[in-house]
Amino acid sequence: MSEQSIKSITIVGGGSSGWMTAAYLNQLYNSKSHKIDITLIESKDIGILGVGEATVHSIRYFFAAMGINEQELMRETQATYKSGIMFKNWMKPSESGETHEYFHPFEQQQLGSNIDIATAWLLSDRNKQERYDEGVCLSSHTIKHALSPKLPNSTGYKAPTPYGYHLDATQMARFLKAKCTSAGVRHVEATVTDISVVDGNIDTVHTEKGNFSADVFIDCTGFKGLLINKVSSDNWESFEEALPCNKAVAIQRKLPANKTPTPYTVATALSNGWVWQIDLANRQGTGYVYDGNRLTKKEAEEELKSFLGEESEIIKTTHIDMQIGRRKEFWVGNCICIGLSGGFIEPLESTGLHLINLGARLLSTHLTGTQVPLSVKDSYNRLMRHAYDDLKQFIVLHYCLTDRDDSEFWVQARKSVEHCPELTEKLALWRNKPCEFADIGSAGTSCFTDENYRYILYGMGYAPKLNIEYDYSEHEAVFEELQNRVNRLISSVMTHEEALQRINS
Repeated sequence: MSEQSIKSITIVGGGSSGWMTAAYLNQLYNSKSHKIDITLIESKDIGILGVGEATVHSIRYFFAAMGINEQELMRETQATYKSGIMFKNWMKPSESGETHEYFHPFEQQQLGSNIDIATAWLLSDRNKQERYDEGVCLSSHTIKHALSPKLPNSTGYKAPTPYGYHLDATQMARFLKAKCTSAGVRHVEATVTDISVVDGNIDTVHTEKGNFSADVFIDCTGFKGLLINKVSSDNWESFEEALPCNKAVAIQRKLPANKTPTPYTVATALSNGWVWQIDLANRQGTGYVYDGNRLTKKEAEEELKSFLGEESEIIKTTHIDMQIGRRKEFWVGNCICIGLSGGFIEPLESTGLHLINLGARLLSTHLTGTQVPLSVKDSYNRLMRHAYDDLKQFIVLHYCLTDRDDSEFWVQARKSVEHCPELTEKLALWRNKPCEFADIGSAGTSCFTDENYRYILYGMGYAPKLNIEYDYSEHEAVFEELQNRVNRLISSVMTHEEALQRINS
């Protein structure tokens, strides 16, 4: 190794961010031969949030790259399959009193020659008979029959349609910890008592079990940001003006008797925020994400319990104070923050693990030695800022399109777009043309593309006015082909219950 080669990395903090980062870096640097000493320090006295229990579909690529057996992963984390998110009550009820709902899956079928299936759906009258998601994807139909995304012969991480997971975040951290330590990551159970900084770089992390030095330090200490706050000041940009939900109350409860876990997340809007419902193999995770300036913790907990009813026994209740925003600089000196220490956008689209994966993955191209040029650090910081800013815009989209006016929270939610000038311009554009990839202009760090935007836009009734010649026969053939695909898939994939039974077989 040269004098500038990295010889040691110390990660402070466990949980999802610490152990995912440790797993990635150890696989990157030490899979064939031991090149870098990787140490993870975590305190047994500081618990992890452990409520990030749903994922986007791309997290499969992380676990696959780590060489982890999917069946073992799901068994050890009580995981179930997730085909998307069902949004309920984000708009006023219909004239007949039915609760508004739409589904955001992980796929859209690529059908249509002259005009794609999304535009064909807009030009037709199909909105009178079906939701947009029902007209353009397969997953909306499989979930109606409680089906999994898996065929009987599907191999690990493969299926006809994309999928994510519902999993126990605490058990996932334990699972990765066991994998990492057996692969050579040094684990130290200790509490940080002090941090020494020399010339803008962390020199030593002090604990009651000794002092630890390294070439690179990674801050996975959650909202506390113990390391990054030592090397930087005025390093936070709040998003609370646009996204005021800054608190959550999470309730774990037993699954209702004889209930098969639902193969999708449910996000139901309440008076001052929204509730998640996530079915794991052994229990259900729920939580109310709300504006703490409008509800007390007691009021939020009571509203959540009222919504859930008393059909299931409560296992655990946790109140969480969230910091909504991001760092201006994620990499300062020799310190890089990943996970909650770097930023947090409310969990509406289940992106927490994605952002951890992104932060770790970008190190493979940016962490090139002990003396990383400022231009490279700037690149890392720019890409991470973009990821959070892009996500902020996408989450605001869910709020600003609402027509609800039953509380001051929802009246203000409609104005949240004022804090996203680029989204304001795009919404004006999308009143007169379909949303397409060129409009998003996203970099590789973006989690959501035009397909995702269309599900939210059209699911909430924000459709463009189009004056395009419509060939009825050509377009109907497109939807007939979609129905054929639906029929083939429904007859081929396993039920969710069958797929989950196979995990433990």
